[in-house]
Formats: sequence, C-alpha cells, structure tokens
Amino acid sequence: MKKLSSDWLTQGTIDFEYKKYILLAYLQEVSRDFDEKKLYPVLSDLVLHYNNLVTIKKNKTYTSQLFPKHITKMDLENFKIEFEKLIADEDYLKEVESIIDFAVPRIHHFLENGKEIYQSVEENLMIFPVGIVSLNPENGYMMLTQSKSSDTQVYSYEITLFENVTEKFRGIKTQFIGHYSRSISNTFESIKFQLIREFKNSTNPAAFVIESKNVYPLNETLLPVAKRSLVRYIYTIAA
Repeated sequence: MKKLSSDWLTQGTIDFEYKKYILLAYLQEVSRDFDEKKLYPVLSDLVLHYNNLVTIKKNKTYTSQLFPKHITKMDLENFKIEFEKLIADEDYLKEVESIIDFAVPRIHHFLENGKEIYQSVEENLMIFPVGIVSLNPENGYMMLTQSKSSDTQVYSYEITLFENVTEKFRGIKTQFIGHYSRSISNTFESIKFQLIREFKNSTNPAAFVIESKNVYPLNETLLPVAKRSLVRYIYTIAA
C-alpha cells in the first residue's frame, strides 16, 4: 500500500484541503488493508503518525522548528550562515493546527480498529510446548499452523533483551527453516526430532506450536502477532 511519509504534515504545500486529501487517501488504503486483515506494517505506521501528531500538538515551539529554512546570507570568513524560516509563524501554525485537529481523531479511529483486529487474532491463537519444556526457552523453534491445515511452517527463534535509559524491552528474531507436512505419523513431536537430527544444536531445544483457529495473511498479520504472543507466553510460564 502507499505509505504516508513521516514528514507529511510539513512537506510541500501547507494547505488544509491538500493535507486533508493526502490523509484521507492514505486512510482509505489503511481501511482496505484492515478489511483484508493485514495489520503490518500499517498498524506500526499508524502508531508513529499518531504519536508524532500528538507530540506536535502539545509543543508549539517544536512545531515551529519542523519547518524548513533557506539561506539568506553566507559569511565565509567567519563561518556563519544565516537562515530565514520559510513560514510566517502565526498563519502557518494555525493552518497546521487545523490539519492536526482534523487528522488526530481520524488516525485514532483506525488505530483502534487495528488494535481490535490484533486482539482478535491474538485471542484465536493457541500456544503449547512440544515435548518436555526446555530449560532455555529463549532459543528454539516456533511451529506455526493455521486452521486445520496440515502444513506447518517452522522458524528458529531467539529472544533478545535491549534497553534504553528508562526501560527494558524483549524482542524476538526469527528465521524461516521450512515447511513440514503434518500427519498421523508425522506429529509435532516427530517434526521436533527431525529438527534435532538436522541441526544438532541441542538434545532438547525449546519448541512451541502456535496454532491459529482462523486463516490470516502470514507476513502481514499472523507471523508478527505470533512472535509477540510467544514472547509473552514464554515469560508467563517462566514466572
């Protein structure tokens, strides 16, 4: 789908009707993706745009700094460059405020729709370990399957910890291994033993099945939701 640039608010012509047209065209694309139950990267983009607009709305000084400037004078001897803002603050800031007031509730509406879809997908996932639970569940295999399908998509995963000044976050890296066809004779346990024989990285690696009751787009929805759900599940059973 067509993306909305991160600086769409201040890029190009600052005109309410023009920006309204750009935003509504973008949200129409978002609506189509959500109708097809495609969550990513749309949902994360909506979060970014919403947070940016709320930040700008709260801070007028910051808003003024967003606008471009052009060079009016260059003093090469003293290494000085003078700039002039390309906006007349009051008039343009009022126009920007009107655009923000129009955009924020509409983006928020679609953001809530996306969250509802995410929650619905998450509620339709069933997660369970394959065999004996490993003592090191932060690394292993994720077996992903959808609604009565015999096809199982297997990924290796690694949970990582990263932090900023105030918080710690858990992330998960996955790598696709392959498709495995499941049957009465080729169960999840059998697939796990095949992986152990093939990769020989552990005698009892962590392995979890994530089974979806419904069919969703894999890369745009099921895989990203499954990854986040697995992290939450692992640290819930470890607590």
